[in-house]
Amino acid sequence: MIDTLLKAAVRDIADFPRPGIVFKDITPILKDAKLCDAVVESFIERLEGLDFDMIAGIESRGFLFGLMLANRLGIPFIPIRKEGKLPSKTTKQSYDLEYGTATIEIHTDAFAPGAKVLLHDDLLATGGTLVAASKLIEQLGGQVAGFSFVISLDFLKGRERLMPFSKKLISLVHY
Repeated sequence: MIDTLLKAAVRDIADFPRPGIVFKDITPILKDAKLCDAVVESFIERLEGLDFDMIAGIESRGFLFGLMLANRLGIPFIPIRKEGKLPSKTTKQSYDLEYGTATIEIHTDAFAPGAKVLLHDDLLATGGTLVAASKLIEQLGGQVAGFSFVISLDFLKGRERLMPFSKKLISLVHY
């Protein structure tokens, strides 16, 4: 049922951020407090039995439901941000984009070694950013316990790129 509600709310924006791309816009979901609660509850149901200590969200849309979920579960939330956005000492990871490279970073004291981290983002596409985030978690001695997404664009095969880090991938809606 949540997938039907989400598909009705998500709007497609053609040619954004560049020609040929159809952007899945989640901002209509954010205008509906009851739907946001349903999203968080759906994640909680699907995460039952998964052992994790904290949630790391990827800038910026990964902060939205990642933080809500962490707060509801009473566990820490860790931001993974674009380079230059975190104020304390960081560890960085660069990765390739279709049109260049990007770098993300995490505070070096985000968690203790051995922590089990659930990585959250709003959407799984090709998985490049999530692979880089997974490498950051591992560089700090953490373990990727799983991944959670509001949307998965299955035709882009990002899931396969994430499997070496964790086989637990949760998406509320698939395209």
